[in-house]
Amino acid sequence: MQKMLGLARFAALMSSLLASGSALAYTGAKWNLPEGVTEISHEVHGLHMMVFWICVVIGVVVFGAMFYSVFAHRKSKGAVAAKFHESTTVEIIWTAIPFFILVAMAIPAAATLVKMDDTRNADLSIKVTGYQWKWQYEYVGEDVSYFSTLAKTSNKARQLQSGVDVNTVDNYLVDVDNPLVLPVGKKIRFLITSNDVIHAWWVSQIAVKKDAIPGYINEVWTKIDEPGTFRGVCAELCGRDHGFMPIVVKALPEDEFKAWLAEKKGGGEQVAAAATTSVMPAAATMTDAAPAAEAPVEVAAVTPAPAAAAPAAAAGKSKEDLVAHGEKVYKGNCAACHQVTGAGMPPTFPALVGSKVATGPKAGAIAQVLKGKNMMPPFSQLSDDDIAGVLTYVASSWGNKGEIVQAADVAAARK
Repeated sequence: MQKMLGLARFAALMSSLLASGSALAYTGAKWNLPEGVTEISHEVHGLHMMVFWICVVIGVVVFGAMFYSVFAHRKSKGAVAAKFHESTTVEIIWTAIPFFILVAMAIPAAATLVKMDDTRNADLSIKVTGYQWKWQYEYVGEDVSYFSTLAKTSNKARQLQSGVDVNTVDNYLVDVDNPLVLPVGKKIRFLITSNDVIHAWWVSQIAVKKDAIPGYINEVWTKIDEPGTFRGVCAELCGRDHGFMPIVVKALPEDEFKAWLAEKKGGGEQVAAAATTSVMPAAATMTDAAPAAEAPVEVAAVTPAPAAAAPAAAAGKSKEDLVAHGEKVYKGNCAACHQVTGAGMPPTFPALVGSKVATGPKAGAIAQVLKGKNMMPPFSQLSDDDIAGVLTYVASSWGNKGEIVQAADVAAARK
C-alpha cells in the first residue's frame, strides 16, 4: 500500500513538471515585462528586474532558514525550543534591513516616476479619447483626427458561428483598421480622456498606461527610439466589448511621418473618413428612451468606403439591395448589442423594434448618425452606402415601416 502511494505521488509530481514545461515552452518569455523601445520603458524594466531579484533573494533566505530550522531542529533529534520573550537586537535588525531595502528601491523608482510625469517641451500633442468600444486620435494643432476600431478580420472571426478559425487570423483581436502613427525620436504628449465610461490606454512596449476618465484629462508622454509596430489594449473593464478595442501604435522615421501627416491633412475630412472604419451607428440612437439613457453602442469595424456618394448612388438603389447590404452591416456590427431580432437589451442597448427614430422621418435618423446625440459620438466616418443600407434595413425589419434612405440623402445631409 505504501509503495502504491509513493508511485502515485511520483506520478503526480512528474505530471506537474511536464505541464509546467509545456506551459513555459508555449508562452516563452511572454510573461515577463518587455524591455520596450523607449528610455522610460528600459528604466521601468530595470526597476522591475531589480525588485524581482531582491524578492528572490529574500525568499531564498527566509524560506531557506525556515526549512533548515524545521529539518535540523526537529523533535525526533531531541531538539528543545529556546525559551525567551524578546530580543531587542533581533528586532532592530529585522526592522532596519527591510527599511534600507525599501529606500534602495524607492530612490531610483521615484526618479523614474518624476521623469514619467514631465510632459513639458513636447514636440507633438495627441488627444486620445476612449469610446465604447474604440479610440479616437486627434493630432492637436494639425487638423487631423480619426477613429481606430477592431480590424475587420478579427471582428468577423469573433462572431458566434462565424466559421473562421481564429488561429488563421493575423494578430487576432490585437489589430485595428487605423493605427496611431507617431514619429521616432520625438517627444509625444498624450492627453487621455473618455467620452462615456472609464477606459485605460495601455501600450507596454512604450511604457504608457493611463486611465481615460470622462470629464478629466490625464497627461503622459513617450519618446520612441526605433521604428516598429507596438500593440496594446484597454486595461480597464469598460463594458461587454472591453476586449475588442485594441491599440496599435506605428512608429515611423520622421520623414515618413511627415509625409503621412501631409497626406492626412491634404485629404481633409474625406481622407480621414475614408481611412477610418467604425460600427453600426444608428442602433444606439434609434430609441424612444430618455436621452440620458442613450449610449454609444459600437462593436467593431465596417468595411471602409469613400464618404462621398458614388455616381451610381445618385440614381438610387432598390430597397432590396439596400436591405441586403444593410443586413450585412447590422449583423457584423450591431447584433451583438441590439440582437439579431432588434429587441436590444434595455436600458443599456435599446430596442429598435418600433423605435420612433427608426420609423420616423429619415432626416432625423441620418442626423443622429452623422452628428451623434448625448453620449453617442458622431459616425460621419461611415460611408454613405453603409449608412443608407443599415438605416433602410432597420427601418424595414421586425415590423418597422420606416422610410428608404439612399446614399444621396446621406451625402446631402453631410453638406
